[in-house]
Amino acid sequence: MKILRTLLVSLCCFGISSCAVGPDFHAPATPPTNQYTQTKQPTKTMATTGAKNAANAQQFNLQQDIPANWWVIFHSKQINQLVEQGLKNSPNLKAAKATLSQAQASLQAQIGELLFPSVDFAGDAKRLRTSTISFGEEDENSIFNLYGTTFNVSYNLDVFGKSRRTIEGYQAEVDYEQYELAGSYLSLSTNIVTTSIAIASLQDQISATKQLIRAQTNTLSITKKQYRLGGISKEDVLLQETTLAQTQASLPPLKKALAETTHSLAVLTGKYTSQQSIPRITLAQFNLPKNLPLSLPSKLVQQRPDIKASEALLHQANAAVGVATADLFPQFTITGDFGYLAQQTKDFFSHANNVWNIGLGLTQPVFHGGALLSERQAVMDAYKTSVAHYQETVLEAFENVANALSAIQMDAIEYNRQFAANQAAMQTMQLTEKQYRLGGVDYLTVLNAQEKYQETKLALIKAQAARYSDTAALYQALGGGWWHAELNTQNLNGEKS
Repeated sequence: MKILRTLLVSLCCFGISSCAVGPDFHAPATPPTNQYTQTKQPTKTMATTGAKNAANAQQFNLQQDIPANWWVIFHSKQINQLVEQGLKNSPNLKAAKATLSQAQASLQAQIGELLFPSVDFAGDAKRLRTSTISFGEEDENSIFNLYGTTFNVSYNLDVFGKSRRTIEGYQAEVDYEQYELAGSYLSLSTNIVTTSIAIASLQDQISATKQLIRAQTNTLSITKKQYRLGGISKEDVLLQETTLAQTQASLPPLKKALAETTHSLAVLTGKYTSQQSIPRITLAQFNLPKNLPLSLPSKLVQQRPDIKASEALLHQANAAVGVATADLFPQFTITGDFGYLAQQTKDFFSHANNVWNIGLGLTQPVFHGGALLSERQAVMDAYKTSVAHYQETVLEAFENVANALSAIQMDAIEYNRQFAANQAAMQTMQLTEKQYRLGGVDYLTVLNAQEKYQETKLALIKAQAARYSDTAALYQALGGGWWHAELNTQNLNGEKS
């Protein structure tokens, strides 16, 4: 037995320390560029004027880190509460966490199955009647009891690394699900933020439209009085009624969009649409951050969860090449049995009734019709596909960041111009309405001024919302700080998973 134990330990150590065939995985090289845009990378946006909370000039900081709860940059209690609800209740996030847990359990199962010996116990008690005829004898049949216990041990010697490559692939699957969870966290938080901004924008547009309706209703009242006094024609009254009706007709689409956006928010926060009331939120409640992060390209590939997930799939495909390569080499298996076999229970553990065996099995593929080589070629092609998908993911990530940078730059310019246009349109409308009451201008001039003011007011609200939305888009494009969130050992609202 000492010799048996020594042999088993030696063979196990040899299997563990032996080489693993197939290519070792190396993380892809960092992108060969140090900026995201073709022209000189911006350092800040232009100075802006307008509402205090929306007119900040924004500058980009390469050293600024991204917190896990990056959405607090808007200083909105409503957004903070909505994101907290979403992270706590979202079915998608719960599904991602469960999938990660499943992958971790599968990995542990494979480690136990492939790297450790399997030991099984079997016991039985039988009463038998045998015949000696099968041995060419005609003696009397024998009836007896038979009791047996056996410990069975089997171990797959991982000489060429198939088991280790298989486990490497399962570990890559765990990594992939971890990054998928991070991506769900980032996507959910960003969608809640941008949906909240959209709701605020729509509510501001509805409020501005209602104010214009009240002004146009007042103007219509004045117009009717002037018509009754003979100061203007019936055509002027009809024209004002048409303008008012058109403005009133613009309200239902805005309210429809607000309802649909609120329903989307309900789903994001894990509620039924009947449970989500319209949040009382306006753009004036947000603050536009002055300082924005801008990660280096070499750092971006470590921050983006989609890039890391794609890298994990690449690692998994690389491990599959190792498994397919190991299938071409011999497979070694150690098996052994140790137990007792007796006809009477009192003699069960006597030395004379001890039975055991040990064996070393070898399986060497000889001919499979080219199947093994074709399978290896298939996984090698799958690896090339994963390389291409990884490269595409990195390119799309650079596109996201570049688009966000350009959008933030252009948003500042557009907001400045829309604010100036709105101020001019408001002053023009106020002046023409005053002149109209005094009879200094015709009514067509008033209508044109009112229409222009409505257009600029709504455009300014949209420009303001775009500054917030594109700021959120930059945080999402840079990875959203998921690496600071405990997404594995704890769930996202701080409770133990």
